[in-house]
Amino acid sequence: MNSDIDRERGVLSPADRAYLLGEREMSHEQSKRNAEARIRRRIHAAVLDFDLLLHTLPEKDRKQLFERATTDEAFLDGLRALVAFLYLGTEKYGVDFEDVLEPAIRSSEEYLAATDREANVSVDVTLDVETTVESSLKGVAARLDADEPVTPRELFSLVMQGTYDARSHDRITLVRTDDEQTPDGFLERLASYLDGELRFVSDSRAVIRLEGMAADADDQC
Repeated sequence: MNSDIDRERGVLSPADRAYLLGEREMSHEQSKRNAEARIRRRIHAAVLDFDLLLHTLPEKDRKQLFERATTDEAFLDGLRALVAFLYLGTEKYGVDFEDVLEPAIRSSEEYLAATDREANVSVDVTLDVETTVESSLKGVAARLDADEPVTPRELFSLVMQGTYDARSHDRITLVRTDDEQTPDGFLERLASYLDGELRFVSDSRAVIRLEGMAADADDQC
């Protein structure tokens, strides 16, 4: 997660970012509600703006913007977060994500074929998501409470649930399984989100040290 508050204003202002990160206190409950409503309005307005950007932003500007994804990891992370934000928002609150994705990809592929290959194409889009429950979040929390290792994805899922305070621990030990793939920088971002310090013990094992950590001697695994 990008927690740089003072970036140039986008959908969020620096004050919005500070509020969402808990670094700006609101003196009144009404001020809090006003800030949240303002953020919702800006997100709604930004989504509507993409219809305009899609049809009017010059190709040279789109090229310069998205070429950054090959070298700017933060920008690429933002693209992933954008898709995740859309997926969660649609799937959880009554809109089938495929109803958003399928026409968007079809029209884009038709545009690319016409402009790049001077051809008409038919496009078949299928979104196939298969989810297998591997562990319960209660079980992950119990292992953390017992100072046992968890996988990065298990810790991420527990933190995102929002009801368990992972910061209450002095340290969290992470182990990677052979079949668990995480993007580059995932552990670093997870540690940063928890305000912790990441230390790699081996290729498959790492420790996140949190505030209040005991002496370095306690790091032995």
